[in-house]
Amino acid sequence: MPQYVAAIDSGTTSTRCMLFDHAGSVVASDQREHEQIFPRSGWVEHNPAEIWQRTEQVIRATLDKAGVSAAEIAAIGITNQRETTILWDRHTGEPVHNALVWQDTRTDRICKELETAGHGETFYRKAGLPLATYFSGPKIRWMLDNVPGLQARAAAGDLLFGTVDSWLIWHLTGGPATGVHVTDPTNASRTMLMDLETLDWDDELLGILQIPRSLLPEIRPSSDPRFYGMTRRDGPFGGEIPVCGDLGDQQAATVGQNCFAPGEAKNTYGTGCFMLLNTGEEIVHSRNGLLTTVCYQFGESRPVYALEGSIAMAGATIQWLRDNLQLISHAAESETIAQSVEDAGGCYLVPAFSGLYAPYWRSDARGVLVGLTRYINRAHIVRAALESICYQTREVLEAMNADSGVPLKALKVDGGATANNFLMQLQADILGTEVIRPRVAETTSLGAAYAAGLAVGYWENLESLRANWQVDRRWQSRIDKSRRESDFAGWKKAVARTLDWVEP
Repeated sequence: MPQYVAAIDSGTTSTRCMLFDHAGSVVASDQREHEQIFPRSGWVEHNPAEIWQRTEQVIRATLDKAGVSAAEIAAIGITNQRETTILWDRHTGEPVHNALVWQDTRTDRICKELETAGHGETFYRKAGLPLATYFSGPKIRWMLDNVPGLQARAAAGDLLFGTVDSWLIWHLTGGPATGVHVTDPTNASRTMLMDLETLDWDDELLGILQIPRSLLPEIRPSSDPRFYGMTRRDGPFGGEIPVCGDLGDQQAATVGQNCFAPGEAKNTYGTGCFMLLNTGEEIVHSRNGLLTTVCYQFGESRPVYALEGSIAMAGATIQWLRDNLQLISHAAESETIAQSVEDAGGCYLVPAFSGLYAPYWRSDARGVLVGLTRYINRAHIVRAALESICYQTREVLEAMNADSGVPLKALKVDGGATANNFLMQLQADILGTEVIRPRVAETTSLGAAYAAGLAVGYWENLESLRANWQVDRRWQSRIDKSRRESDFAGWKKAVARTLDWVEP
């Protein structure tokens, strides 16, 4: 009898494979980075072929570490960086261009033209999204416009579109010969092309962007008892296993954190920072700069929706300190350096490197480092970088409180950066709210495993998942309210300095 569930987590900077047992514990894992490609300012790309290569490598390495065969794996779940856009030839499997990453801003002109033409309200009403460079639809349009011959090939039905989940599932289930072209509602809801109510591609939205329906994958439940397909014997798993779970990374973390009741929320600290609030079966349109998105759909059940606050730069800010400024040699060093000073010395770093996401949605913003004096040193700047993650999270949380009408009393956190205990204390201080880290911090992979395991009956129901969730550590605020508000007022002044930097 199969003893494990596998999850493939293809994120913005790396891909990992993890094996989980019935208690939700990690049995084995492997992780490998892929190249970040920056052709010009504001452009961010990945090589889809490299992502698939890394996926094959981490699968084989994980099975080898665990000494596990395909026969011992009950199901496979996929979770992925959302919005990142891939077009490939359905006959050969060759990508027609590098993937356009969610952080990429080259579609700014397309979005502005759509806004000027009066389409903003239509996209917001049907897709729950603002017209922003973040999402997949304009990225598809850019490729069709700018890569020679693509429009004709798309019209002829020779091309396929997918976010990274679709790309991986297609390869896992056989590629050009037998590959299944599917996605789930959580990923589809980030394209600007899906109607939130029908969970289907919308002809009006496709027409506005002039995108052929033949490009698009079939939308299937996030946890699908009918299975999307089976892995191939000659593939990296070495046998036939149901692929039946698919969740965008932030929704996967929400499932991994067991936020199954309306009003429950989590925040994931990865490349970006993403807070989701479960709103149940009700579609709630934000009045405060948040996104309306699908949280998950399990089997034939009605979809569950969420409000989301998306922050572009979190862990990526620390990566910038390491790779661009060379202020630190590795990410973990930021914790020690930041603790060497009592505060940031009055300086603020606002990492609006690709504009500001929630709650501002300002593509004209660019990063600033303000409040500098000769007193400021390396440690102050490193601390300001960590604080920027926490201040951005507070802005999103305040928007979420305003939309929901129910202030959150505690925030569940996950993702790689939560290993930084000092960052988590800063977060509690800046929020004035309890911060709770679960025992399994990599809840994104766990959520994908849960979706797949539910589909095959490996886990019976949501209650069996709740039984697995355990607290690792809690943080309470250690600063008084007056200091908290004064520091936050300084942050708001710093944000104001980022705006209107890029001229139309």
